[in-house]
Amino acid sequence: MKILVTGGAGFIGSAVIRHLVHNTDNLIINLDKLTYAGNLESLRNVSDNKRYFFEQADICDFAEVERIFNKYQPDVVMHLAAESHVDRSIDGPSAFIETNIVGTYTLLEVARCYWQCLDASRKKVFRFHHISTDEVYGDLERPEDLFSEITPYAPSSPYSASKASSDHLVRAWRRTYGLPTLLTNCSNNYGPYHFPEKLIPLMILNALEGKLLPVYGKGDQVRDWLYVEDHARALYKVVTEGEIGETYNIGGHNEIQNIEVVRTLCSILEDLAPEKPTGVGKYEDLIVFVQDRPGHDMRYAIDASKIKRELGWKPLETFESGIRKTVEWYLVNQDWCQHVQDGSYLRERLGVCGDVYDKERK
Repeated sequence: MKILVTGGAGFIGSAVIRHLVHNTDNLIINLDKLTYAGNLESLRNVSDNKRYFFEQADICDFAEVERIFNKYQPDVVMHLAAESHVDRSIDGPSAFIETNIVGTYTLLEVARCYWQCLDASRKKVFRFHHISTDEVYGDLERPEDLFSEITPYAPSSPYSASKASSDHLVRAWRRTYGLPTLLTNCSNNYGPYHFPEKLIPLMILNALEGKLLPVYGKGDQVRDWLYVEDHARALYKVVTEGEIGETYNIGGHNEIQNIEVVRTLCSILEDLAPEKPTGVGKYEDLIVFVQDRPGHDMRYAIDASKIKRELGWKPLETFESGIRKTVEWYLVNQDWCQHVQDGSYLRERLGVCGDVYDKERK
């Protein structure tokens, strides 16, 4: 198959592309705008592969998206491109409305027109897979509650509201136009190549530099943590074996308070990086509690029984195994971290560009 991945230079998108290149025979087209969160260094070990192609484009640009569809003739779209940081959405929601809502609408329209013009056999194969978040459900009140695929939407932030909107658009294009869509909602991801503004990489890198480890409120917010490579496996499972029109929740079966995540990271660092910056006693001494952000959801937890029952997927990593692998990766890959922190990754922009595709076709 030819698989078009939007947002393929981002954290989850790059994990999906690495999985596809290393574990399948498919041709992969990475469509990414390369905003601050897009880092082609995360794809350095696959960028020279003859089945990988990169196109820098904005999913809101109808003409560019249409050009890419016409050029590569994809069989599958895996739509991961999104603005995804809650704090940034509170400070500046307009980019989230534009990318997550208008961008998804643009992709759906281009995909619909493209799909309607395919011959019968290719039309039957085509899939549009929209990757979303569990944050669209709001938060859970009772400790026994879980998010299922039929949980009502109750988004709390501009980010989650924009993702809820895009989910509704995908379902509407399925019902109104018959576009063959699938939708997944995942829990919090973690793992290698995670942008350092997010909780786990921020805590690791701050600790290694002897900086404070800021935790919102009391740190008692509960999240279900999913190792990103487990998520990538699940997404490919859904797009190749899932039933058209269905939604699948993907979770890691790891409900942990944020403060416990930070303490776990500190404990692992005590073991793996015992030589601390000057003036640091224990890594835990760096933890500070800061004012909670507005509208902060208290608890997320995914019921992932449907994807296990129907598609046979379950996470391979426990939180204990996955978080240790994550810390080890950041310790070994300080160059990647440094390039993100000093901004040099924005200037490098490496990768195999789409022009090669034209030459190979000729």
